[in-house]
Amino acid sequence: TVAGLAEAQAAGAELGVRVVNGVELSAVEGETETHLLGLHLEDSSVLERGLGELREMRARRAERIVARLVELGVQVRMEDVLEHAKGGAIGRPHVARALIAEGWAADSRDAFDRYLGAGRPAFIAKDQLSMRDAIAMIHDAGGLALIAHPGANGTRERIDALAALGMDGVEIRHPGHAPADETRLRALCDHFGLVPSGGSDWHGAADGARTIGMMRVPAEWLARQDARVADRRRASAP
Repeated sequence: TVAGLAEAQAAGAELGVRVVNGVELSAVEGETETHLLGLHLEDSSVLERGLGELREMRARRAERIVARLVELGVQVRMEDVLEHAKGGAIGRPHVARALIAEGWAADSRDAFDRYLGAGRPAFIAKDQLSMRDAIAMIHDAGGLALIAHPGANGTRERIDALAALGMDGVEIRHPGHAPADETRLRALCDHFGLVPSGGSDWHGAADGARTIGMMRVPAEWLARQDARVADRRRASAP
């Protein structure tokens, strides 16, 4: 969702903090689900139209997950899931919070291990964007597309293939990355002329080990992103 961007920009202006408009999408790369970051979005309304369709699909998926849980004897209501989503895009983390609130799981990890993770009793696969379409959607909104937290799977071959689809960069710094991952990904970024990024991957969970602001990145990385954005916008100017 991009619903919080206007509020974030307003808060940033009040506090004197630069806020980079962003979004995280799930896309299919071959048969693999891959997370994609869209950073420096200029016109979020372009992205909002496509995301609206995705939100509808995710809501239907959540309804099916809740129905599956009820079949399993786990009494959780869709109304509770919607309350935890607070009007945003609905996902498994919101189902997990409903399970925790009703005493069916101790925490988010327990909810996924028991019910919601791949191969667990209430898991239902979701409809997804292709990687090519996801990258195009981000570019149409004036942003940069970066693969999120590739970790050990961020191989030369994979980064090369994604760069060929128009990907702009790689999330190098992440709580789940080992030092060797960061070193390798940094070298691949330089080799393929991509921009680096980093972040905490915090999605609002109150009981998680990750917190907003826990990861710091060099200012030079942001400067490289800014230069890439400027180049892209000059190239697309009439």
